Amino acid sequence: MGFRRLEDCTFDSFELLYNGAVDKIKSHKSNLNLKEELRKLREETNVDSLRQELERERSKRIDLEQKMNEVLKTRLEDSPPQPPRKQQSPSNNGTADKQQKEVWSSRLQKWLYERFGVYIEDFRFQPEESTVEAEEPLSAKRLTENMRRLKRGARPVTNFLRNLSALSNWHSVYTSAIAFIIYMNAAWHGWAIPMLLFLAILRLSLNYLIARGWRIQWSIVPEVSEPMEPPKEDLTVSEKFQLVLDVAQKAQNLFGKMADVLEKIKNLFMWVQPESTRKLYICLWVAFITSCVLPYKLMGFMIGLYAGIKFFIIDFLFKSCPKLRDKYDTPYIVWNSLPTDPQLKERTNATVSRRVQPVVSRSSLATVPCGVSREEEAGRSHSTKKGAFHEIFNLQESERPLAVCENGWRCCLINRDRKMPTDYIRNGVLYVTENYLCFESSSSRSSSSKKNKVIKLVDITDIQKYKVLSVLPGSGMGISIATPSTQKPLVFGAMIHRDEAFEAIFTQYMKIMTTTKPPASAEL
Repeated sequence: MGFRRLEDCTFDSFELLYNGAVDKIKSHKSNLNLKEELRKLREETNVDSLRQELERERSKRIDLEQKMNEVLKTRLEDSPPQPPRKQQSPSNNGTADKQQKEVWSSRLQKWLYERFGVYIEDFRFQPEESTVEAEEPLSAKRLTENMRRLKRGARPVTNFLRNLSALSNWHSVYTSAIAFIIYMNAAWHGWAIPMLLFLAILRLSLNYLIARGWRIQWSIVPEVSEPMEPPKEDLTVSEKFQLVLDVAQKAQNLFGKMADVLEKIKNLFMWVQPESTRKLYICLWVAFITSCVLPYKLMGFMIGLYAGIKFFIIDFLFKSCPKLRDKYDTPYIVWNSLPTDPQLKERTNATVSRRVQPVVSRSSLATVPCGVSREEEAGRSHSTKKGAFHEIFNLQESERPLAVCENGWRCCLINRDRKMPTDYIRNGVLYVTENYLCFESSSSRSSSSKKNKVIKLVDITDIQKYKVLSVLPGSGMGISIATPSTQKPLVFGAMIHRDEAFEAIFTQYMKIMTTTKPPASAEL
């Protein structure tokens, strides 16, 4: 038993020794592996070069810290100058002075930029950017909307001007009398301009209260109301088209008025009409000399009194008495006498025509044969595309178109007594002579006048402007002629120059009807 126990202990100790030796061998191998890896890592990373770079950076940092300490010392030196230190080398003194100047200049630039940098940036010159606004395409809806916006925007100004006109016209006698007394009293004491400024401040104050929700219905001047048309929501096609035409007409008239005003001002200053510009020239000289001689207080007093008398009394008399205004209202006369550019063009053309007319008349007299009057020669010479005028309509040779319609008016004849389409509407040219109204059909031949129409002016019972289709906007482009021989009036439609033709026909018709002797008739 004892031997067996000794054998077991020996075996256990041997096993423990063996295990310890194995562990030491394994740890020794792992250490060798780590050293090998460390050696390889040192070779790959080149630690020495990195250490040198680190030393250089450290030395630079130390130099920078020394310089910063020197700068801080110079900033904190608020005491009087110290006695001079030991002289250093010239190179070190020059470097230090240069560094100090750079520090002070950088500090000064930084302070100026912090204080005035925002304002300096505003004065920096930059190239102007050219922006081209995109133009909207033409649209009837947009045109109508813009005209309505213009009307709404101009309504306060027009209402104010209309109310001022009512105040000047003494629409309300009590209000105008009170305003006249207050203004003249203020002008007499030299308070006209402060009173007007106070009224402007008062108006702005009232507008502020109204914008805040207050209901104030008080105006400085008496208000004159105008009838308001209720807007229509459901419009037909013809009404929409008529609305567009009305908007275009308003835009045309507005632009025309603006152009007239600008052209009159330009012509006034360019001596186009010397007698009008001469008056302005004299008035400016009188005003200049007066302003140089009289004191400004006296001038303000005179201008204020004149403005009150002109606004409340003189304008009222001129508006109430047009004849008085036409004779003595100098600004009104000068403004109305100023011509616009189209009027100047018409005057120039009229002057040229008057100069050319005598030459033409002398040359025409030289070509007229002996014993033949100029009327007969003119009647013979006038002809249409299909032959002589009197032959086409089977009239006397003395009948010829008037000067206003030598080439005729293109139109279509609508005979509502006929049912056939070929007879119902005919295209052609309309002429008016001294005694007849002649329609030349474009489908008739030169030798046949069956489709032409000749109407005696004395046989016309009624003449009116006519609108062929009621659904179309405007007043139409036709003329209706009623005669005893037709049940329904004849209509000359699709006439571009309808108003000109109607005026010429109606004038000649009234001239014939007022004559005592009826004109000689011709067999048709």
